[in-house]
Amino acid sequence: MKAHLTLLFPLTLLMAGCSTGAWFKLPEDTRLVVNERPASFDEGLVRSRPFSWGAAGGIPYRLVDQQSATVSSGKLRSRFRVASIFWPPVGIAYWPMGYGQRCYDLTGSEPRTCTYEDFRQLRLNERMRR
Repeated sequence: MKAHLTLLFPLTLLMAGCSTGAWFKLPEDTRLVVNERPASFDEGLVRSRPFSWGAAGGIPYRLVDQQSATVSSGKLRSRFRVASIFWPPVGIAYWPMGYGQRCYDLTGSEPRTCTYEDFRQLRLNERMRR
């Protein structure tokens, strides 16, 4: 039993240190492109690799339509990830930044925090997809 607990802690730290995530409410018929990475995301939970120090001033994003034309763009609030301090060998040097909020509402002209009802609805929709 002790051996299982000894292995569980590093595994948990490993999983927490290698990703960051947030919930996104998007306008109709748009997809989210974060930090010019090749993947685009639908509304709901977005998990990705952490971001470098370049994202300390904000994480660049674009909303694209069905034809991949940019509808709007801007920067999302970012934050320092404490897990990067413990991520070997040098996570603090390469991937210290994560999403700054738990839920972003991108339906307006500026990114803002989702209301509690929006957040609840996004989580419910995610569970229904499974």
